[in-house]
Amino acid sequence: MYSKQTPDNGSLTYGMRPVMEAIESGKTIDKVLFQKGLQGELFKQLFYEVRQRKIPFQYVPQEKLNRLTRQNHQGVVAFLSAIEYCDIYNIVPSIFEEGRVPFLLLLDKITDVRNVGAIARSAECAGVDAIILPLNGGAQLNEDAVKSSAGALHKVPVCRHSNLVEVIQYLKDSGIEVIGVTEKANHALYNKDFTGPVCLIMGNEYEGIAWDYLRHCNDTVTIPMVGTIRSLNVSVATGITLFEVVKQRNPVKE
Repeated sequence: MYSKQTPDNGSLTYGMRPVMEAIESGKTIDKVLFQKGLQGELFKQLFYEVRQRKIPFQYVPQEKLNRLTRQNHQGVVAFLSAIEYCDIYNIVPSIFEEGRVPFLLLLDKITDVRNVGAIARSAECAGVDAIILPLNGGAQLNEDAVKSSAGALHKVPVCRHSNLVEVIQYLKDSGIEVIGVTEKANHALYNKDFTGPVCLIMGNEYEGIAWDYLRHCNDTVTIPMVGTIRSLNVSVATGITLFEVVKQRNPVKE
């Protein structure tokens, strides 16, 4: 198999058959890049496998693939994931079976790798049971993300799903309160009871939580601010919110 390590992208595999072999062997793949205009029977087979397994993909100019590797990539480059993904539909029942109160975190298309890493580190420290990500649109969880997380991305289960609206509905049906953290909310984070089963949703760095997810939340909260800058870095906002949950669930005894 053709593969190499790159400082920015983690492990790459390239070439039609090597990428097909990586998929068939069960390796976790973050994304596949296809050269625009690619054709042929082998490409059709590979593309079918990518679609069937819901692997994120993108068409790019040949020049981009050439910049990633000078080898004969045959118009296909795959990014191998630095972590193994889990399934939230398996994790939630196991939390309840163990007699624990679910504490979940859903990240809506957070694109900065270091933000995701910092959030994962805070989530591990706060005892979050799982982090849920969209299949497409978020940061690539490469070695840079793992390093930024201080290894937390190998400790906290990370789930990646294509339909987060369905996931949110499943959580609600399971008795988990889904709460969006947004500046659009009318009441403060500190007035909310987080002692029951909960999933927090944090929006991306530029647009916040998507309306599709926001309208399915059980409730929304905001972090009160008194300065002139009315927004926080998403990893900071997540840390504040996570540890409000920790404070309520683990009150300090004098």
